[in-house]
Amino acid sequence: MMKEFAFRTLSGMLTLLSCLPLGVLYVISDFLFVLVYYIVRYRRDLVARNLAASFPDKEEKELKRIARKFYRNFTDYIVETVKLLHISDEEMSRRMVFENLDIIERHIASGRSVTVYFSHAGNWEWAPSVTLHMHHTEGRAVDFCQVYRPLRSEVFDRLMLKVRSRFGSISFPKATVFRSLFKLSREGVYTVTGFMSDQKPSHGDPTVPLMFLNRPTAFISGTETLCRRLGHAAVYWDMEKTSRGHYRIVTREICADPSTVADGDITRRYAEMLQTTILRNPSIWLWTHNRWKIPVQLPLQ
Repeated sequence: MMKEFAFRTLSGMLTLLSCLPLGVLYVISDFLFVLVYYIVRYRRDLVARNLAASFPDKEEKELKRIARKFYRNFTDYIVETVKLLHISDEEMSRRMVFENLDIIERHIASGRSVTVYFSHAGNWEWAPSVTLHMHHTEGRAVDFCQVYRPLRSEVFDRLMLKVRSRFGSISFPKATVFRSLFKLSREGVYTVTGFMSDQKPSHGDPTVPLMFLNRPTAFISGTETLCRRLGHAAVYWDMEKTSRGHYRIVTREICADPSTVADGDITRRYAEMLQTTILRNPSIWLWTHNRWKIPVQLPLQ
């Protein structure tokens, strides 16, 4: 009962906040930036270490500029995510633009579901609005899905699931995603499923060790394994922040048929594409994530 009360209270408060125009919410974001960056100093040491190791050729002044810009983007992400509780389809369609969705539509038309490799860049919580832009899948049963790691707090977990279902997508816990997608496939339902594959692998996760941002890095390979076992095509969503409150996602082909490439190739291609995204604008990636907590040994060539 207490958890239900806490959920309803928090959900109600944030819904009221979300009714404010984004222009007002960005004023709140500016205040949050000062609080998070200068006063709380949220993970500033970690961000500084990550940036310095990833960009050893950049001067300290430039690294600090990237860090400040990252924290501004981070607090924008917070208020923009709250706004999902009260935003029209029309406004979202203007603010989150998608390109090359015909790649996904073509795979669906050919009878193949799609695994979408994604990352913590820009505002990843706005990406499920892709359902507003898919217009050429009529006549086929298509579910738009996303994989998530349940939060420790049941209240916040419910709230985030509510936010993530705003545009009709289905959220699957990481532990059950294969069974869920396999079941949908058996029922004749095509799926377009987003995987955030740039996180630090959990204990026991299979990985592919790669050189990424000048550092040996373990990449989750479970996404590729699932893609292969289900016969999905693989694409990458290249996120760009075009201006405050406006984003563009470009769909890029990774692999049309996983059976035609060697094991690990899909993961390697994703890592290369993600690195290109980050190098284009380092400030939009989630540098507060402890990505390199566990040392990684690259295999001998």
